[in-house]
Amino acid sequence: MKYGLIAERVGHSFSAEIHNKLFGYEYELKAIARDELHRFLTERDFLAINVTIPYKEAVIPYLDHIDETAAAIGAVNTVVNKNGKLFGYNTDLSGLCALINRANVEIKGKKVLVLGSGGTSKTACYAANMLKANEVYRVSRTGKDGCITYEEAIAHHSDADVIINTTPSGMFPNIGASAVDINSFPKLSGVIDAVYNPLRPKLVCDAHSRGIKASGGLYMLVAQAAFAAERFVEKSVPEERINEIYNEIYSSKQNIVLVGMPGCGKSTVGKILSEKLGFEFLDTDELITEKHKKTPAELITELGEQAFRDIESSIIKEISATQSKIISTGGGAILRPENIALLKENGRVYFIDRPLDELVPTSNRPLSSNREALEKRFNERYNIYCSCCDYRVAAAGTAEKNANLIIKELYQ
Repeated sequence: MKYGLIAERVGHSFSAEIHNKLFGYEYELKAIARDELHRFLTERDFLAINVTIPYKEAVIPYLDHIDETAAAIGAVNTVVNKNGKLFGYNTDLSGLCALINRANVEIKGKKVLVLGSGGTSKTACYAANMLKANEVYRVSRTGKDGCITYEEAIAHHSDADVIINTTPSGMFPNIGASAVDINSFPKLSGVIDAVYNPLRPKLVCDAHSRGIKASGGLYMLVAQAAFAAERFVEKSVPEERINEIYNEIYSSKQNIVLVGMPGCGKSTVGKILSEKLGFEFLDTDELITEKHKKTPAELITELGEQAFRDIESSIIKEISATQSKIISTGGGAILRPENIALLKENGRVYFIDRPLDELVPTSNRPLSSNREALEKRFNERYNIYCSCCDYRVAAAGTAEKNANLIIKELYQ
């Protein structure tokens, strides 16, 4: 192994992709069980590595030298082997500060809650103090090691201004979760989440829904990787290159989610987008049919609409955790806010807004099988489509034109 990442689990990591874009060297993702860590670090058969959950503190006893900042933090995420001697650094700090700055979250003079008790939480506390926060509290389930409990945070620090999450809550594959309910903190002005997969974890989406400045951890990941790579190969990485790589990774991972009335052209537009962008096309109705061996119409007729919506929601939760997809949803998927919340964690939502007089009722859609039923569904859903989407596509032209409008908006 020359360069790589060690962790207990590495399946969700983007690090190899980032390092390849930085300098093109071979970078290995290596899952190491806790009882294997000692052998790996004593053998020292690597040039340089990054370290993540849960080993940012565990590697320290094996180091011959530790950077002053890393020692002060008490966590190391970068180890360089120099002629058999291990040197430890913390590039998470610079990465986190770069993320906070990019998200325009003000720390100075604020009360900050840092969620978590691991190595990254120590980095976040150090960063908050370095940025002159007024008060900083670490929060954990047990309240040990200088932390307060979540119950204490809600009872005594509901006036917190900023939350920084360093726990794995909401991380792939367990999306749709968050360590706290931000509604318990009515004064919040900023949320930073170190979780980068999904792109916008639930904590960030919840913050956005309240108009709070918030960001997931992808920019931190890219920035800290760049700072680590500088240690690896002793070459500098300009900020412009960090921004370029971040944008490349983000756009290559983000799903395009299509919502709209039955017959509005979602599937046709989706297949064109799939061909143009090279993303896999997924149709929730087709996935339901494949899994249950019955069409949505048959399921609605046999089980009723609510039972069908349960089936639909389970499919949406599953595909929301994936990335680089074009997702066409059923016309009524937007009726459950939790569906849209999940889809937005990795996706940007586009409403294909075709005029009512261009929509045609069909017998294979039991909820819109005639003109009266179609108009009723349209009137019930239109405002929901508008409110839940990130962008409304006025679908007056061809499917090709509509697909191009989406691509233009996405990459702008």
